[in-house]
Amino acid sequence: MNQEISQVSDHFGRQLRDLRISVIDKCNFRCTYCMPKEIFGDDHMFLPESELLSFDEITRVAEQFAKLGVEKIRITGGEPLLRKNLDKLIARLNNIHGIRDIALTTNGVFLPRKAQKLKESGLQRVNISLDAIEDNVFKETNGRGVVTLPVIKGIEAAQKAGLKVKINMVVKKGMNDSQILPMARYFKGKDIILRYIEFMDVGNHNGWDMNNVISKKQIIDRIKEEMAIVPAEENYYGEVATRYKYADGDGEIGVISSVTDSFCSSCTRIRLSADGKLYTCLFASDGYDLRKDLRSEISDQVLANNLKAIWGRRADRYSDDRAALKNTNRKKIEMSYIGG
Repeated sequence: MNQEISQVSDHFGRQLRDLRISVIDKCNFRCTYCMPKEIFGDDHMFLPESELLSFDEITRVAEQFAKLGVEKIRITGGEPLLRKNLDKLIARLNNIHGIRDIALTTNGVFLPRKAQKLKESGLQRVNISLDAIEDNVFKETNGRGVVTLPVIKGIEAAQKAGLKVKINMVVKKGMNDSQILPMARYFKGKDIILRYIEFMDVGNHNGWDMNNVISKKQIIDRIKEEMAIVPAEENYYGEVATRYKYADGDGEIGVISSVTDSFCSSCTRIRLSADGKLYTCLFASDGYDLRKDLRSEISDQVLANNLKAIWGRRADRYSDDRAALKNTNRKKIEMSYIGG
């Protein structure tokens, strides 16, 4: 019997809609803005399997969140496809009443072997990270010297399996801003949405500086030099990407302007780390230890009440504070740990 959904709101009246679940903290890349190799070296100690939430625990949490209004789930990492049997977790999440959309963020390298199974398990969409289309630039950004071909093959495999594909490109001045137009040229007309993401101050080790940010306006201005684009309406409340369509009808692009714009007022997202910490903001310093609750044999009702209380007292608005130059130098959780 399906239980009634009870929509909850936070301190500012923002409703809970989206759950992002990191299933693993490991990654096969060392992207400079996320997991720089100077910090995450070959001797870096990742979480042992015993500290990761099990699929049973993740499913249980997702079930309770669905009762509180969560409709969309995104699976993240690290690189989530390094987690064994991920398709089995997605199949379980897909069966939860109230969940209507499941997506996966990945670097795409493992998709040729896994895309079909993921689609069959109920996955609908993949967001594939690709920060350059030219090999010499991409090899530098991913920190492993990997060329673009394995990612391109992953994109093709996802499309062949029937998954909707978006490409995420983090744009950093001096790193890959030369790729703004080449990326647009490559993906235009391929039934793939390319999304440019302003370089964000997530975590503590990516050397973020406002001087390295290429703004939404600068990105759009560069594209307009060669291609005609027109603004498009948002797809849903709280969408973070500003959408543009090509004037010739040959697809669309988006820009996630997390630095020059603030999305705090419409943020509906909560994040679960691979080891069971719950974070109410991408830029949070501390999380709630949900794994401790899960492994102390609390009832589903107590678990649901705890989740409701965590969201209810949520008062995060980091991007607003950043814009006002207030309290932004605090320690923040790493993107590779929380999944973006």
